[in-house]
Amino acid sequence: MWSLPRLEQIAILAAALVLLAAGIYLVIRLRRKPKDKEQRRRLTVNLHGRLGDATITDLSPDTVFYSYSVRGVAYTASQDISKLRDYLPADPERLIGQAASLKYSPQNPANSILLCEEWSGLRVSHQAGS
Repeated sequence: MWSLPRLEQIAILAAALVLLAAGIYLVIRLRRKPKDKEQRRRLTVNLHGRLGDATITDLSPDTVFYSYSVRGVAYTASQDISKLRDYLPADPERLIGQAASLKYSPQNPANSILLCEEWSGLRVSHQAGS
């Protein structure tokens, strides 16, 4: 039976540890809750997104529906607002049909937000939680 020189054994062990750490990182990342992923998405769009104009078309207790256009392409979208209720006005029904600002991803204009923890595109004079 042949044996590897000590330096090669250390290199193989180091490579195995790196692969193990990468595997653990991926498992943890994949197990994150969908709400955490949604919050990361909102914050990323807020940080890197471009501004645009939208029209709020409908509202449900946990979702806002809106339409907008980017470079001549019309989009209809919705956003989960279940964790953002404190950022809505006291009477959110009056938002329906109103103009709003939105942020969208320059790489994927369909990825957009009207509201996040650090920014609001809602055009109202007074918002709860502000």
